Amino acid sequence: MKNTLIIAGVLGAFAASAQAQSSVTLYGALDAGIVYANNAGGHAAWNQGSGSVGDTYFGLKGSEDLGGGLHAIFTLENGFNLNNGKDTESGTMFNRQAFVGLQSDRFGTLTLGRQYDSMVDYLGPLSEAGAGYGNNLAAHPFDNDNLDHSFSIKNSVKYQSVNYAGFKFGGLYGFSNDAGQFANNRAWSAGASYGNGPLNFAAAYLQMNNTRGGNSNGANSAASGNNFNLSAETQRTFGAGVNYNYGPATVAFVWTHTQYENLIAGGQGGSTFSIPSNSNLRLDNFELNGAYALTPALVLNASYTYTDGKVTGSNGSGDPKWHTVSLTADYSLSKRTDVYAGAVYQHASGELGDAGANVAMINTLSPSTSQNQVAATVGMRHRF
Repeated sequence: MKNTLIIAGVLGAFAASAQAQSSVTLYGALDAGIVYANNAGGHAAWNQGSGSVGDTYFGLKGSEDLGGGLHAIFTLENGFNLNNGKDTESGTMFNRQAFVGLQSDRFGTLTLGRQYDSMVDYLGPLSEAGAGYGNNLAAHPFDNDNLDHSFSIKNSVKYQSVNYAGFKFGGLYGFSNDAGQFANNRAWSAGASYGNGPLNFAAAYLQMNNTRGGNSNGANSAASGNNFNLSAETQRTFGAGVNYNYGPATVAFVWTHTQYENLIAGGQGGSTFSIPSNSNLRLDNFELNGAYALTPALVLNASYTYTDGKVTGSNGSGDPKWHTVSLTADYSLSKRTDVYAGAVYQHASGELGDAGANVAMINTLSPSTSQNQVAATVGMRHRF
């Protein structure tokens, strides 16, 4: 009996030690609200929205201490529509992130799987639509720079450095998984950031090859049901940004440039729209955003983005432009739950080549049939 108690005690100690050295966490966010748009496909619309301001998702992440400052880590994360329970990407279980890797306290983190690119990791936190404030309605047209993390990169190997006195860097490579053509639907990205007190800088680059092709097993492909709004033979995106914190106020400026070569048709908000197919589209986004905490619980966010476009190619030319203004008030009921009210206005001008006159198209909504579009929303978010 005594020996049995000793063995049970030793096993219990080992179990407690193992539990202390490894962990698995369930986390996520739920966003639901009512959205009004004055023109969505030609009609005014009242909808119950999911993820209009912040994304709706759940995930599992874990870490095991391997000793010597080394950890085994994993993340499995799925985005879905709160209103009907459907995945944001059909036919998938973990459509946002799914990776495993090693994290070193001295040398950084190396992971393999489906992951976000460096535009999301380094520049996104400075943008109104990115990790900074999370206002999806305020994303740049088509979310052309992926600062609103509309898609992630499959088959990717990713490295992120440790923090060197405020300086961090990293990069990602997504394999095409095409035995015949190594470059057919591959992607790569790199970025860096530096923070010094209230001032933060960031820059990043992303390139995707042949997302319009038939290789659905690649890094990112229109054929595999991904969430990006435009796909092309080649997409190159780069940008830089800076933000400054002063007491309860934060102000930021972000510039990004995206070049699409040989476009195909696009879609947004569940609707397709006309674009200059097999032409080239260049977009420059100039965003100014800010936040001010009126009280510890009440925060006002605002942004203005000017998007300057240029269409060239065999199917005509054009100079589409968009002006997007957003304003959001967010009130925290607790550390995990908040309510919000917001509005976005967008004005479009110019033409999209042979596709005709440019129209307003606020992110996540069906495009307007005119140059103007207004959206307003009220809702709540809960994080766990």
